[in-house]
Amino acid sequence: MEAPLLEGGVDLIGYDGDYVAVKGLKSWWRLWCIESAKLWKIGGPIAFQIVCQFGMTSATTVFVGHLGDIQLSAFSIALSVVSTFAFGFLLGMGSALETLCGQAFGSGEVEMLGVYMQRSIVILLGTCALLSPLYIFATPILRLLGQKEEIAAPAGVYTLMILPQLCSLAITFPTQKFLQAQSKVSVLAWIAAFSLAFHILLCWLFVCVLGWGTTAAAVAFDLTSWGTAIAQFVYVVGWCKDGWRGFSWAAFHEVWGFLKLSLASAVMLCLEIWYMMSIIILTGHLDDAVTAVGSLSICVRVSNELGMGHPRAARYAVYVTLLQSLAIGIVCMILVLATRNHIALIFTDSQDMQSAVARLSGLLGITMLLNSIQPVVSGVAIGGGWQAQVAYINLACYYVFGLPLGYVLGYVANLGVVGLWGGMIAGVGLQTLLLLLLLYRTNWNKEVEQTTERLRKWGGQQIKSKIPINHGI
Repeated sequence: MEAPLLEGGVDLIGYDGDYVAVKGLKSWWRLWCIESAKLWKIGGPIAFQIVCQFGMTSATTVFVGHLGDIQLSAFSIALSVVSTFAFGFLLGMGSALETLCGQAFGSGEVEMLGVYMQRSIVILLGTCALLSPLYIFATPILRLLGQKEEIAAPAGVYTLMILPQLCSLAITFPTQKFLQAQSKVSVLAWIAAFSLAFHILLCWLFVCVLGWGTTAAAVAFDLTSWGTAIAQFVYVVGWCKDGWRGFSWAAFHEVWGFLKLSLASAVMLCLEIWYMMSIIILTGHLDDAVTAVGSLSICVRVSNELGMGHPRAARYAVYVTLLQSLAIGIVCMILVLATRNHIALIFTDSQDMQSAVARLSGLLGITMLLNSIQPVVSGVAIGGGWQAQVAYINLACYYVFGLPLGYVLGYVANLGVVGLWGGMIAGVGLQTLLLLLLLYRTNWNKEVEQTTERLRKWGGQQIKSKIPINHGI
C-alpha cells in the first residue's frame, strides 16, 4: 500500500505512522526539516535551560575569580569536586523519572506523573541527608585526597556554605523531569532565564557593590537555586492539574523498586560526571596547584556553557540530532580556538591564569567537539534502557583507560595539566566511539518492541494497582 503524501509532494510517512524507506535527496531534505523542527521545538528550550543552569555556576565563578587566584581555585574545588560529586548523584537518581514519567505520559496515565515526582522528591531528600557529611567535612576530605592546605581550607568553608543549594536540587530535578515528560519546556526556559539574571544581579550587588566577597557569592548561589526550585514547584502545583492531583500517600509506596531504578540511572551518569571531578583532584597535586586547578576549572566552565515511537522514526531522529550537534560542536571549537587568548578574561584578572587557559585552548576545542556528540548517544542509551551496558563502557573507558593514561602523561611524562586533560579526552573519545558503534548496531524494531512492553508494564500495571492516587494529605 502506498504511503500518503506529505506536504511538499514527497512520500515519507506510511499508513502505520512510521517513515517509509527514504531515497533521494528531496526525501532526505524533507526528513531533515521535519526532524529538525521537532528537535528544536522541544530540545531548544531544554538546551537553553541547561545553559542557564550551568551559567549560574559560571557567573558565580566569574565574580569570585576577580577576587584572587586562591579564591578562584578554592571556590572551583568546592563547585567542581564536592558539589559536582553530589550533583551527579542527585541528577542520576532523578533521571529515573525520565523513564517513568515519559512512559506514564505516553500511555495516557498522566495522573501518575505527580505520584512519581513526589516519590522522587522523597528519595532525593533522603539522599541529600546522606550526602551532607561530604559538605560538612569537606576540608579534611580534601586534605585526605592530597589537596594543598592553601586550597583545601577555604574550599571546605565555601563547600559548607553551598550545602543549601544541594537540598534545592531535590525539588529542582524531579519538577524538571515532570515538566519535560509533558513537553512543557518553555516554562523551564523562562524560569531559568529569570533565575540567571537575578543571580547575576545578586552577585554584582553582594560582591562588587557591597564588597562582601566570596561568602556573599555562595549565599547568592543558594538563594537563586532555591528560587528556581520553588518557582518550578509552584508552576507544577498551580498550572499542571492533569499531572498534579495533590499530595498523595502513594508517594511512599513502592519506594524500593523506584530506588533501585534511580540507583541504576545514577551509576551510569555518575561515572561520567565524576570523571571530570577526578581529573581536577589529580590536578590539585601538581606543583603550581592554584594556577593548574583554576585554569582547568575555567575551561570546564566554558565547556559546560557552550521520542521513540517507530523504528525508522527513532533512527532518523537520532541521525539528524547527531549531525546538528556535530555542526554546533565544530562551530564552538572554532570559536574557542579563535578567542583562545581572551577566554579567561571574564573569569580572572591574573595574567598567569590567562596564559594557562590559553595553553589549554586546543584541548578545550577538542573537548567541545566531543561534547557535541557524546551527550546525544548517552541520551539515546538512557531512552533505550541501556544503562547497564553504558555503565560498563564508562567504567572501562574512563577509569581503566582515561584516568591512568592521564596520570602517566601528567606525572610520569611531566606534561602537567595538559597531560591530565589529554588522558581525559582520550577516555571520552574512546567512550564516544564505542557508543556510536553500539548505536550503529542497534536493532530499532526490537527497541520499539521493548519500549512498548515497558509502557505496558510501568504505565498500565501501575495505574491498575491498589494504591490510591487521590488520597491527599
